[in-house]
Amino acid sequence: MARQKSTFVCQACGAVTNRWQGRCDSCGEWNSILEEAESAGIGGSPKTVRGKSGRIVELVPLSGEEKPAPRITTGVKELDRVTGGGFVKGSVLLLGGDPGIGKSTLLIQASAALTHHGHRVVYISGEEAIDQVRMRAARLGLSKATVKLAAETSVEDILATLAADGPPEMVVIDSVQTLWTESADSAPGTVTQVRASAQAMIRYAKQTGAAVILVGHVTKDGQIAGPRVVEHMVDGVLHFEGDAGHQFRILRAIKNRFGPTDEIGVFEMTGSGLAQVDNPSAMFLGERNTSTPGAAVFAGMEGSRPLLVEIQALVAQSPLGTPRRAVVGWDTSRLSMILAVLDAHCGVRLSGHDVYLNVAGGLKISEPAADLAVAAALVSSLAGISLPSDSVYFGEISLSGAIRPVAHAPARLKEAAKLGFASATLPEASRKTIKSSDLMLTSLPALTDLVAQIATGSEIMTKETNEP
Repeated sequence: MARQKSTFVCQACGAVTNRWQGRCDSCGEWNSILEEAESAGIGGSPKTVRGKSGRIVELVPLSGEEKPAPRITTGVKELDRVTGGGFVKGSVLLLGGDPGIGKSTLLIQASAALTHHGHRVVYISGEEAIDQVRMRAARLGLSKATVKLAAETSVEDILATLAADGPPEMVVIDSVQTLWTESADSAPGTVTQVRASAQAMIRYAKQTGAAVILVGHVTKDGQIAGPRVVEHMVDGVLHFEGDAGHQFRILRAIKNRFGPTDEIGVFEMTGSGLAQVDNPSAMFLGERNTSTPGAAVFAGMEGSRPLLVEIQALVAQSPLGTPRRAVVGWDTSRLSMILAVLDAHCGVRLSGHDVYLNVAGGLKISEPAADLAVAAALVSSLAGISLPSDSVYFGEISLSGAIRPVAHAPARLKEAAKLGFASATLPEASRKTIKSSDLMLTSLPALTDLVAQIATGSEIMTKETNEP
């Protein structure tokens, strides 16, 4: 009998090698390479069927009638916003998040909301027993929801159960790392099993038109565990993030074939489950201290939603030879760039100071428009001068010290006016695009003007009227 060939597959990135080694050359992980059968591994090819030819596929022109994708709305506005208006029939979504962040709670609430609209939902748990799921539903007050439950990890058994009971509108699999299929000769949770199980569920979704939600674990770096190929296979990737010290949760779309990828949904974890937050700006500014130096309000954008958040900075004399740089909720490299620009073009020396930067509320910001608010908070903390409590800041800072314009300036100003702010500091180029505003606008061409304005405690720029 011929010996079965095997390959060695990295369980972190899916790279294939012909021999075992302690460290993966592709991703750098240690002790992540396991031996798997070649016929079922990443490099294995499907068995060829002799004498069978392919079918002819109809070719159509590029132009034609556009049909919107049929969607299933849950009634949970924040979830529907992130998915682009609801779950698309026949689509597969991958939901990731830290352990205990509330992924199962969110999906149970969404499943119950769908059943209230007359949709059939099946919840398959591979990590918890049925009694545990029922206890969570009872705690959330959802025991009367007509959600079908099952505790199973075999893909073949799951597909047979779904076929016998009729295709539902939505299927929740919690989680994809616990699934295993007989077509792959490896342990559950490995790259081969995760890929094969996900492919089977994707095939089921496309054939029946049911929306499938796969729950995925995350690594210590915050990335969804398992092979990256699974993220490419699914139609959408959602990430549920939050801080253990805060009750707020952010649902963010990383990939979405049927909607935008920059939308967020904001939830609050309460004793009765996840509650939607209709006004996130008021939530993030709820406990703001207006008299403390080093605090600036940033008018940002998350997708199509304007969002106000407080940027907090603390600058203190460092007793160490190498000052500390601690950042929470922002990019550390971006902070280093702002510090370098302040030093080179504005004469603000922070090389001997410890710098701590925090985005209030546990929110993570990646927008370059936060540069101006960060710089204002840093200079305010260093000078010990409080910024105006009724002013917002937004603008991108270039390496030359110029303040560059950013998009969606009218929407940012409208959100600030709605929450009672009276003034805004923005780039000079963005001021020209604003026809009218309820705020008193201060337009700045360079970062040196902002530093001088804060250091002297008076405005060096003439506040313009509301009309251009």
